[in-house]
Amino acid sequence: MTSEAIGLAGFNALPAPAAEAALLSCCSAPRWARAVAAARPYATAESLLDAADAALAALDDAEIDEALAGHPRIGERPTSAASAREQSGVSGAEVTAELIAGNRAYEAKFGHIYLVCAAGRSGEELLAVLRARLDNDPSTERQVMRTELAKINRLRLARTVADA
Repeated sequence: MTSEAIGLAGFNALPAPAAEAALLSCCSAPRWARAVAAARPYATAESLLDAADAALAALDDAEIDEALAGHPRIGERPTSAASAREQSGVSGAEVTAELIAGNRAYEAKFGHIYLVCAAGRSGEELLAVLRARLDNDPSTERQVMRTELAKINRLRLARTVADA
């Protein structure tokens, strides 16, 4: 399944494997997808989003790393329609080159990709956020990254359960 809108009723009606596949297209952490799928049916989209947040908060660092593996680096060619849509504000060779260099510095410092909810943001803004976050200590940055992951998950889930 893709991130096509199927509506909340459609999501609730999916067989468990299909629901998990839909969720994995939003966030590639298998335990997260299983937990969110297992809690169906959801009465409202907001209750789904709240459950997704709770399931994400329960993940350990290794499982968060699984979630990060499903995201391209900011400034690199996105591998999914969702990432392409979210990173559509990134343009220009100079900004892209600076993002790529910033990604390398970020990964060297924190040991994981720079993850930010890019939807509606320009490449220049994403670069400024990256540079500011390089000043964080690893513990603070890990929490910031989890918050950004939750925002991305919410955005993708909301799109998935929007009325078709």
